[in-house]
Amino acid sequence: MSTARLTGILVRLKLSLLRGGLRRSGGRTAVFVVSLVFASLAAAGLLLGLVLLRGHAQAATVAVLLAGVLAAGWAVLPLFFPGGDETLDPSRLVMLPLRPGPLVAALLGASVVGIGPLVTLCLAVGAVLAVAHGAAAAVAAVAAVPLLLLVCLALARAVAAANIRLLTSRKGRDLALLSGLLIAVGLQFLNFGLQNLGRAGGLSALRPAAEVVGWLPPAAAVAAVDAAGEGAYGEAAARLLLTGLALAGLLWWWQRSLTRLMTSPDSSTLGAAPTRDRSSSGLHRLLPEGRTGAVVLRTLRYAWRDPKTKGAWVTALAIGLIVPVLNALQGTGSVYFACFGAAMLGMLTYNQFGQDHSGFWMVAQTISTARDAYQELRARALAILLVTVPYTVLVAAVTAAVMDRWDAVPEVVGLSFALLGAMLATGALASALFPYSIPQDSAYKNVAPGQGAIAWLSLGGGLVASLVTALPVLALAVWLHVSGSGALWTVLPAGAAYGALTAWAGVRLAATRTADRLPEILAAVTRG
Repeated sequence: MSTARLTGILVRLKLSLLRGGLRRSGGRTAVFVVSLVFASLAAAGLLLGLVLLRGHAQAATVAVLLAGVLAAGWAVLPLFFPGGDETLDPSRLVMLPLRPGPLVAALLGASVVGIGPLVTLCLAVGAVLAVAHGAAAAVAAVAAVPLLLLVCLALARAVAAANIRLLTSRKGRDLALLSGLLIAVGLQFLNFGLQNLGRAGGLSALRPAAEVVGWLPPAAAVAAVDAAGEGAYGEAAARLLLTGLALAGLLWWWQRSLTRLMTSPDSSTLGAAPTRDRSSSGLHRLLPEGRTGAVVLRTLRYAWRDPKTKGAWVTALAIGLIVPVLNALQGTGSVYFACFGAAMLGMLTYNQFGQDHSGFWMVAQTISTARDAYQELRARALAILLVTVPYTVLVAAVTAAVMDRWDAVPEVVGLSFALLGAMLATGALASALFPYSIPQDSAYKNVAPGQGAIAWLSLGGGLVASLVTALPVLALAVWLHVSGSGALWTVLPAGAAYGALTAWAGVRLAATRTADRLPEILAAVTRG
């Protein structure tokens, strides 16, 4: 079969997959249409902005760096959104009589179809228009635009093919769930960088970085257009040649990965590795016997093994540290922002039974009295505390070190403990009174259809109730500040004691509700 014919078949296959997915779900159709509209508007806005940048002294700097960021995005996105394009998985074509060479060319041609390639094409055109001056630059631009587009597409496909076994495994799904975390972290660093850029003198401060990125494909293609416009024809040819060689190298890597994928066995055809009993080692030996130790160990194992639970834990840990520290580095924060770390982990206590999903029926079988429910909820709270207590101290210490406010550490830790105890109390109550289901078949949907209002009531109401519950310790800290007392350190023991008391009271109260509402909780968490 010729490459052109195979390309046409794969393009039609991709369009058929798209049509089939849209027909299957009205919600998916709406999301696709909204994504298409917003992507088109964003691409048109960026294209217009780059065109208006034409003639600016730093136009080349912006265009080159934008091309570099674009390529980095294409390299990373397949690792975090492997389900976004069914044709990214070449293992679906393993049983077909296709050779890797023609298959690579056909898949590359089919890759041009989609919203992402359309946005990339607009950005590529805008980047070269911003720097193209003269006939030589126009000739270079004719080669630069398709080179930039093809390098981005080949990079994404080569990365996906090389890591397809990982992306289709449980670890790959874990990685996809962390995408939201990395985006949030990236936005924080981007905000920090933009603020420093404004203080450093504007876009001219980025010129050294652009000079380096300008020799890295595919940004080198944009830099080649700029060089051709300035009369440096040899440099322009070298940058275009470098981009072409990069494209050839990516296609070779892609073809090699396809060959290995089509000829080597996967784990499903190999014998399972022997496992060893871990019940008598590690953390299990440090936990108390009975229900408490078993529930703590189960909760921590869920946090490590379940993709959604792991994503929630890692997001809370990272954001809880990044927000106060970055604000402190920017000089706009406060040492009291360290309480944000305890709040992020405290939010994990809401909808505890929903995190079990259908597995909650096994938990319900072990609860026959309010005392059983109390032991269950207490052990879950203890699992949270094992991580949150040292983490809270760490966040407070790091924030204080950045701001040179070591004297405020006891007060901040005490306030954090009071808030954490309040959130453990309200979280246990919310889990019993407002449980909801967390869909397991979707990496990004955290509430079952029809339960959104319950989720907002559980989380929003719980946060407000926690803040109100922690007010006595906050009032104590304010009074000590106003009175000028040197006993601010007393907020630490007072906050720890108050947090422990409120957590105990909340768990006791929630235990009765849990024991009385087991059928309702099971029905709510297994919905959808």
